[in-house]
Amino acid sequence: MTAPAKILPVALDAMGGDHAPHEPISGAVTAARDHGVAVCLVGDEARIREELAKLGGTPPGITVVHASETIEMHEHPARALRAKPNASLPVAVGMVKDRSASAAVSAGNSGAIMAAGIFVLKRQPGIDRPAFGGVIPTRTGQAFLIDMGANADCKPAYLVQFARMGAVYVRVAQGLESPRVGLISNGEEEGKGSALTLAAYDLLKDSGLNFIGNIEGNDVTDGVADVIVCDGFTGNVILKTMEGTASTIISLLRESLKSNVRSKLGAALAMPALRALGARLDYAEYGGVPVLGVEGVLINCHGRSKARAITQALRLADRMARQDLVGAIGRELAAAALTVDAVEG
Repeated sequence: MTAPAKILPVALDAMGGDHAPHEPISGAVTAARDHGVAVCLVGDEARIREELAKLGGTPPGITVVHASETIEMHEHPARALRAKPNASLPVAVGMVKDRSASAAVSAGNSGAIMAAGIFVLKRQPGIDRPAFGGVIPTRTGQAFLIDMGANADCKPAYLVQFARMGAVYVRVAQGLESPRVGLISNGEEEGKGSALTLAAYDLLKDSGLNFIGNIEGNDVTDGVADVIVCDGFTGNVILKTMEGTASTIISLLRESLKSNVRSKLGAALAMPALRALGARLDYAEYGGVPVLGVEGVLINCHGRSKARAITQALRLADRMARQDLVGAIGRELAAAALTVDAVEG
């Protein structure tokens, strides 16, 4: 009789983020207790055990691996990785490398998370620049934006790689067989855009992807595309603008609904809808964003992440590992390379 396959835990950098270690550990406990996600907490073991005791003890599915150092938010990513090989982040990512964890999650230094992906896990064949990609809400559901900030300066070929990785992610995560890919530009016409987007447009048109052409900023949340491609500088501006706008709208609505007696009565009726809207716009609902293009599942959470966001990120990491996201991206890249070789040959 064949023994059942061992379920690998998700390695969580328990010391990463503005609210570590309490919030990451609290999120891990919820993920293990309520969602069945096995989690290995990586960090200062004494502090981790202390936090677990405050939360009622160590639940089934939670293990601990000691890491003696922490990479702080202000540190230079590459230098910190070299100087602190025993920090919680590289130890957690190293567990994915040596196959003692199925995935890694961190709310720590984003640059260090990307650097750990590149230097510890290594790039996938066919990828020049790994990227941050993540879900954003749209009028009709959601879209996948890539790159969200890892690569401020890009070459046209990078954008095609981002598009391929994003399309695979959407196929795996949402079951869409032929995701619509849109390129961010300052006009929908084929001849609009910077030198980067003009060159990327031509490459995407011949990529074999379901490329729908350029999309403008006002199209981002309209649901016209399933995968939205841009350089990291543009993507990060889009993301931060959306976060700020959502926060402002919710605040203004709350103030307006409480301005007089009639508005307060209306607020009582509108509050469930407002809460639902707030949830759709809240980054915590999506947990974190994957680092795509490295040889392992690695999730980058917002530095301000609280327990709920960590829980969602752990669930995402566990699901992406089980669905073999990295293998699916590798197969897409290999198939694309064979197509290019055939055409050029």
